[in-house]
Amino acid sequence: MKENKPEIHVPFFLAIIPLIVMVAVMAVTIIKFEGSPHIPLLVGTVVSAFIAWRLGYKWDVIEEGAYKGIRLALPAILIIITIGMIIGAWIGGGIIATMIYYGLKMITPSLFLASICAICAVVTLAIGSSWSTMGTIGVAGMGIGISMGIPAPMVAGAIISGSYFGDKMSPLSDTTNLAAGITGTDLFDHIKHMIYTTIPGLAIAFIVYIFLGRGFSSSSMDAGEIGHILTALQENFVISPWLFLVPVLVIILVAKKMPALPALFIGVFMGWICYIFVQDGSIADAVNTLQGGYSIKTGNAMVDELFNRGGIDDMMYTVSLTIVAMTFGGVMEQTGMLKSIVAQILKLARTGKSLIVTTIFSSFFTNATASEQYISILLPGRMYLKAYRDKKLHSKNLSRALEDGGTITSVFVPWNTCGVFIFSTLAVHPVDYAPYAVMNYAVPIIAILMALFGIKVEYLSETKVKELEIKEAQKNTTA
Repeated sequence: MKENKPEIHVPFFLAIIPLIVMVAVMAVTIIKFEGSPHIPLLVGTVVSAFIAWRLGYKWDVIEEGAYKGIRLALPAILIIITIGMIIGAWIGGGIIATMIYYGLKMITPSLFLASICAICAVVTLAIGSSWSTMGTIGVAGMGIGISMGIPAPMVAGAIISGSYFGDKMSPLSDTTNLAAGITGTDLFDHIKHMIYTTIPGLAIAFIVYIFLGRGFSSSSMDAGEIGHILTALQENFVISPWLFLVPVLVIILVAKKMPALPALFIGVFMGWICYIFVQDGSIADAVNTLQGGYSIKTGNAMVDELFNRGGIDDMMYTVSLTIVAMTFGGVMEQTGMLKSIVAQILKLARTGKSLIVTTIFSSFFTNATASEQYISILLPGRMYLKAYRDKKLHSKNLSRALEDGGTITSVFVPWNTCGVFIFSTLAVHPVDYAPYAVMNYAVPIIAILMALFGIKVEYLSETKVKELEIKEAQKNTTA
């Protein structure tokens, strides 16, 4: 029989030490040595494991925490690997080239940022996956924007804003369902309640992108450079509007509720077929592209930079960082350190309004410490549910706060699974795109202000509170 995890209280001052050490080592490693976040996260893991061991946790319990963290990330890792293959297959199959070619011909530079944000929002709303959108439409959008002379961080920020709007508001999104499920909120009540913070956030983002786009008018474009890019694409790829059928098919499959992974695999296969039968590539090259990425020399530096990428190998940095980050988060949660930190933060919430603000900050804090978007919803969601009930707050206040503070802020943490995925997919560092991911920081600010002023903060009636208490009692009796 497996031994249960012992209930050992970790004092706040000890629980916070691994985080302080990790952040300090991270700052030195990245700022001074220009290294990667892997080692700082491992150092934080070692420190947290040592403290837990000294407090009485057995090694097998600590080790199981690390494995739990990694297991939680396995779906994300599979998506990351698949996106690597889809990028390679779609570049080799001419799909990305076709999207960039027609994008350069059709989209006005001054409206590009707003347009790509809207396109990503609509696609993600339909399919429910921001990662799938960024790994397909987003990659093409980066190529179009950069070719127009728009800075990569601006383009990435617009793609992220649109993708996370759709992810947050789609009934097909896993995080949206998770936030509603963990708090016991009706899914569509949860989505309706998010409208009040998310729609204004997207509107602000559109205004900013339209303003920024004014600096990239058609007259400021280097027509000669655009012409060279179009020529290079035509010389090296078969460009055909029929190739749009591949991304359209993937979008339709996911919209029809096919899980993201098999839908993306179909996208990989279709891109692979296009590589062989449309672009006249060899089967050997098509297979090798899925592993090592696409390789091309066109003589145009910008085209070469855009198209020499993809494949499983290109995603291994992201996979390794995800594993290391989730090891740290898993140990911190398994040993009760995250619970101790969040419980201390909860003491600051004396009113219903301050509880909502505390939840938003706690979700972002969990993103930074546990390195995983799902934990930023699960941990505060579990811990604060009773506090919301005690203050007679409707559970949809909690579910919205979890999304406002957790789902969309994960992109700002370089070692969070979302941050590393975006860096590997769009090739822009979180520090660089952060100022331009407007919706992702506008929504938490709006949510905090609305909570402080009591706007759209909904309370439960005494009758409803008693009904919930009776249901809870019946549930516990049955269990």
